[in-house]
Amino acid sequence: MIPITIVDQKEIQKHYQPMVSTTHKGLQGHALLIGGSYGKMGSVSLSAKAALKSGCGLVTAFISKCGYDIVQIAAPEVMVLTDVQDHCISAIYFDIIPKAIGIGPGLGQDTTTQQGLYEFLKTNQFPLVLDADALNILALHPDWLSLLPPKTIITPHLKELERLIGKWNSEAELFEKTIIFSKKYQLIVVMKGAPTHCIDGDLVYKNTTGNAALATAGSGDVLTGIITSLLAQSYEPINAALLGVYLHGLTADIALPETGYQSFIASDIISYLGKAFLTLE
Repeated sequence: MIPITIVDQKEIQKHYQPMVSTTHKGLQGHALLIGGSYGKMGSVSLSAKAALKSGCGLVTAFISKCGYDIVQIAAPEVMVLTDVQDHCISAIYFDIIPKAIGIGPGLGQDTTTQQGLYEFLKTNQFPLVLDADALNILALHPDWLSLLPPKTIITPHLKELERLIGKWNSEAELFEKTIIFSKKYQLIVVMKGAPTHCIDGDLVYKNTTGNAALATAGSGDVLTGIITSLLAQSYEPINAALLGVYLHGLTADIALPETGYQSFIASDIISYLGKAFLTLE
């Protein structure tokens, strides 16, 4: 039997850091969100806006050139850098110094994007959150997993996780294989589901917030932005993962009486983040 820590409000208070009254944007961390390709620019827009709404002082989005106007209009507070390619990301170069990087939302799996991700991972030293197509690319090139810095956070749903660890025949085998995977590559695995679990080696945490309203397009992109933001604010990786997942789910619990299950969308997660944070104060 795997020991599991239940993450409720009492437990999350151990991980939450209230904002200091004398802080400023330069002290609140700089998050870089990398993603977006033709037809998928909304994903990185959601991630970047969620990062801002989670307390990050500065947020930059690195996107393919075709999305420049889209992201600037969708989130005017976000700074934007573009790839040399118009429709996809091919070479990840930037002259900023972020505190954390989230990569994957809307990224696509173009062959030039795969090569660009590889070149980036070979030299990257910044704390990372990987989601969506970044994980699907790693599943195609499992030897690249060794390039990830220790305590990198990955946020797969079950199908993405299956591509990384293979199939399982029971819940017990799922946890066993994920723990082995986490320990082998020193990764924190946010295993998205109902409920979501965070796995850090032998440590397993079960989240208690959230409901079926979160089963909507873009929900995972928002979670990536929240966790990247917390990581950029100098939270330890496991604390960033636990708090991010807790707050993400809590927005749906708070909103449910007003939106119902069907009308709750990913943008609503961002809108209700303020009320979620207020429950921790």
